Amino acid sequence: MQRPAIFSALDPCRRVLIAGAGGGFDVYAGLPLALALMSGDRQVYLANLSFSELHLLDLDVWLDQDIAAITPATTGLDGYFPERSLAVWLAAHDLPATVYAFPQTGVQPLRTAYRTLTGSLGIDAVVLVDGGTDILMRGDESGLGTPVEDMTSLAAVAGLPHIPVRLVACLGFGIDAYHGVNHVQVLENIADLDREGAYLGAFSIPSRSQEAELYRDAVAHAQAATPLRPSIVNGQIAAALDGRHGDIRFTRRTADSKLFVNPLMGLYFTFDLAGLAQQNLYLDLIDDTIGMNQVAGRIEAFRHQTSTRVPRAYPH
Repeated sequence: MQRPAIFSALDPCRRVLIAGAGGGFDVYAGLPLALALMSGDRQVYLANLSFSELHLLDLDVWLDQDIAAITPATTGLDGYFPERSLAVWLAAHDLPATVYAFPQTGVQPLRTAYRTLTGSLGIDAVVLVDGGTDILMRGDESGLGTPVEDMTSLAAVAGLPHIPVRLVACLGFGIDAYHGVNHVQVLENIADLDREGAYLGAFSIPSRSQEAELYRDAVAHAQAATPLRPSIVNGQIAAALDGRHGDIRFTRRTADSKLFVNPLMGLYFTFDLAGLAQQNLYLDLIDDTIGMNQVAGRIEAFRHQTSTRVPRAYPH
């Protein structure tokens, strides 16, 4: 009880890749964890499944097919480029400032990209990070949130058993309610994972810790760099880690929504990746996909033939 289990699981690992699973600004949700790990003697690398139009970048950013190495000097995509925004922030804080970016593909190309990148960096642990909790949806829930990117990432890394440690961390409990996720069913799934030994527990990011302060600074920097499309997910998490609650406004993008910022958003929920993948009811159906549209189509087809659990309101 004196130490979160995810850190014990990572103890033997010297080179850790923390990767945003769901695209957009998901990599930012891994930043507090990355900062905590950097304080030891590990080398920590950051990656992200990107929503940016990476194909417009110069050829010199590509390490290999479907792997772009984004640095503060990378040019282009000035309207929306979370990976470069993070690289610039990292450099300003004298931290390793390369963020690896994967374009949106199906499972097979993404798995190949992960295999190539982890091999070239000598990675012995991968932590997929989800801003929210929809990566925990197994397929029979009343709503899956936005599963396509998360499940592509989960399936890709689940197919890399040679990596000794593979984990999942979710930050931002409750945020996916906007996309139809029922969080009673999230808790049911976590309980099922716990029963199978795949739940590693939850822990909070202390709001006055250096990790929280740097995370809030990084999110503010990203909001300034991307004023038209700031991260709603990380904006809420940052607000929660500043002791704020309720309908917090930080962007016009939420003008038609009523937010419920609360302290649960500042907790990491952590899992064994193989155990989480095993619980998923359709992951094998997307394993051979090449494009992300294929992933979306197969999830939709699965949903059409699957009975869903009846959602319940949180009773307390």
